[in-house]
Amino acid sequence: MNRVTDDESLSGDEPSERVESLLREEEPAAVEREKTAFDKAVQGSRREIVLFGAGQLGRRTLAGMRQIGQPPVAFADNNPALRGTTIEGVPVYSVADAAARFGHDAAFLVTIWNSRSKDRMSQRMQQLRDQGCEYVVPVGLFFWKYPETFLPYYPLDLPHKALPFANEVRTALQLFGDAESRREFAAQLALRLLMDYDGMGWPKAFDDYAPPDIFDFGPSEVFVDCGAYDGDTIAAFTERQGESFSKIVAFEPDPLNYVRLEKRIQGLPESVGQKIVSFPYALGAVRETVYFNPSGTETSKAGSGPVAVECVPLDEVLQPFAPTLIKFDIEGAEPMALEGARRVISRNRPVLAVSVYHEQAHLWQIPLKMAAMCEDYRFFLRPQGTEGWDLICYAVPTERLSEQGKSGSDR
Repeated sequence: MNRVTDDESLSGDEPSERVESLLREEEPAAVEREKTAFDKAVQGSRREIVLFGAGQLGRRTLAGMRQIGQPPVAFADNNPALRGTTIEGVPVYSVADAAARFGHDAAFLVTIWNSRSKDRMSQRMQQLRDQGCEYVVPVGLFFWKYPETFLPYYPLDLPHKALPFANEVRTALQLFGDAESRREFAAQLALRLLMDYDGMGWPKAFDDYAPPDIFDFGPSEVFVDCGAYDGDTIAAFTERQGESFSKIVAFEPDPLNYVRLEKRIQGLPESVGQKIVSFPYALGAVRETVYFNPSGTETSKAGSGPVAVECVPLDEVLQPFAPTLIKFDIEGAEPMALEGARRVISRNRPVLAVSVYHEQAHLWQIPLKMAAMCEDYRFFLRPQGTEGWDLICYAVPTERLSEQGKSGSDR
């Protein structure tokens, strides 16, 4: 295990104490809390419900509520363009109008939660309370009550599922030697176990997957983009590096996204574009066929659907290349893709930037998997989105650490 220090020397710090307090709950108590938290928060079980936020999460919640026979009476939304409209038959009101109509009796579920938010969940809840709404909760508490319909949903899942892995959680925390990462780990665990959205860090202002406080980019990088989407990360990389890189290898299995990726590459200067190769493959531990429901969005995910896609291990495809940086953002398939990259990681010692927010347990499972594969690496946790979204675990060979990274990981 690639720890930067021993357990004893960090056991008394604030993140460790926070983690221990979260893991102290007995599993039966957690199960009872999950079942009752929503009804306790809104002081009843049969209140009408208003959804605050008519975006993607709000519409997903609407669909689930109809499945359980408890549709909302209205949406409230801050977007003036939506007021007076209906979404699948449900009227949309301004916050003030919704509060005036329903604020004393209905439960308001906050369904605004995305990676680009400029505020916190507590501020959204306070906006409703300031308008006179008496029963205001984050939608995750409702998800806990009806897990068969709504969960898992990215890092949100039932808290009791994490408690049997307490030792793994503790071990994963010890991988992180810098205070920022340790605080973030504890706060991310609090999101998963307590639905606490407010303790996590704000994203720092740096290009995607290029944190200068951890490692520096060189002029000969071989960047492997796993989950290239429409080429947005490649665009940021080439804007920063210009022609100062050796190769980019991109993987994107969604056929709609792959067309956009190719178009983006073709729009780059020829001297840049000729150094980029792309593959329409999913990534996993073995070569196989997987099925895909193409959506053309950044959340496209392999697993089921009408489109057959070839899935390959990186160890096979990257044989002609010597990667220096591999980024994984592949909608929950990261553990299997890492398994399929064991040889290339051992041979080339690339920096790894891996998403750990697609499932509850990825927060500790993925760092532990990387630690078992990476000798003499240092580990860092950085949010690229707010409130649990776009959380990245960086594994950096000691020889690639920036001066800040060296000082931050030393204790």
